[in-house]
Amino acid sequence: MMKMEKGPLASRQFRWFYMGHTVSLFGSSMTPVALAFAVLQVHQGQHLLGNILAAQILPSILMLLIGGSIADRYHRDRLILLSNFVSGSAQTGIAIVVIIGANPYWLFPLAILNGVLEAFTSPAMRGIIPEIVDSQDIKQANAFLGTSRSAAKIVGPILSGIFAAILGGGWGIAIDAASFFIACACMIPVHIPSRSIVTKDQSLLQQMREGWGYFKCHRWLWSITCAFALMNPVQMGAWQVLGPIIAKYSFGSAGWGLTLSMRAVGLLIASLVMFRIQLRRPLLGTMLATSLAGIPMIILGQGFPLTILIFFTIVAGIGSSISGMTWDTSLQQAIPEKMLSRVCAFDDFGSFVTISMGEILAVPLAQKFSYPSVATVGGGVFIIAALLPLLVGRVRRMTPEDLPIHKLEGIQLLQNKRNQC
Repeated sequence: MMKMEKGPLASRQFRWFYMGHTVSLFGSSMTPVALAFAVLQVHQGQHLLGNILAAQILPSILMLLIGGSIADRYHRDRLILLSNFVSGSAQTGIAIVVIIGANPYWLFPLAILNGVLEAFTSPAMRGIIPEIVDSQDIKQANAFLGTSRSAAKIVGPILSGIFAAILGGGWGIAIDAASFFIACACMIPVHIPSRSIVTKDQSLLQQMREGWGYFKCHRWLWSITCAFALMNPVQMGAWQVLGPIIAKYSFGSAGWGLTLSMRAVGLLIASLVMFRIQLRRPLLGTMLATSLAGIPMIILGQGFPLTILIFFTIVAGIGSSISGMTWDTSLQQAIPEKMLSRVCAFDDFGSFVTISMGEILAVPLAQKFSYPSVATVGGGVFIIAALLPLLVGRVRRMTPEDLPIHKLEGIQLLQNKRNQC
């Protein structure tokens, strides 16, 4: 007798989603390196790079809360399909601007469009997993997604760095555009009925208030979000903006692409390990693992050889992968499905709202205090911020058995705590 397939891959919906998302990840992994070195080639490129990154992240942050409410209210699969199609069109425009050497300021409206789309896609992506796999398969589904993400980040930056050095960055972005269209096609067979309990007379504002009520009543949740509100601008400024600039004048674009790919090796190692293990203290593990990402910033700032930077970047990748999968799984198991996208949107909003500040201020601060100094101090600040939530007892002590309690209590827990918050 044929053995029945078990796990998330037993779900046809998840298989199609996973295939499309994997293709999109491979394309998107090429864009950061390609775009960075394409912008750095133009006049005043160092200042433009941070501003273009901020132009994408800022509208994403501003629209996140609306995007989370809409993802809970309507069909998440259709939102993802539409977003993939429009993102593919926007990335095509960016690729054309870069390839033909047009005025780089044309990148700003396209970056803004991508940011708006991300505000709708991210909450839908985080909320759709419990709808297409069984609850006991959520952790493994996130491990599958983490493995694909890691593999993409190994291959993508290396190819993108080579393309940037030989052909220019536009071709890597063009591949990303094609991957969005393929992901869009893969989402066509995915049909998931909306499980929203929102009544027709409940407005988006009421939905957001409900999500905010749940979010603010859980200290373990908002304390970690606050930590990421400090870590993310530091990482985006010291690593994403200053990293390529420091690399340009030291080990070059190919070396920077190799570094990012080796970080993905760490992500892949941890993703494979997470198939088999479950942390007894998931939130404690999340923050300890996150703190490792501050080490490469210090190494980069201190000018250590590329081999040492690559080693600690792999270590940071392991930590980031453990952190990301554990955090997503904790949220998906702990938060009622009917408000999962909204609560995740508040988590994303709080975590990302300060990112543009780091991107915009990175170069001015580096010009005043030196690029190595800002990268080094940024790494130290990142590590301290990652460890601060451990002062909260529930973050240190929460076990996997504690998480489903919140999911079962659902709206009743929210209503009972409203007067206490």
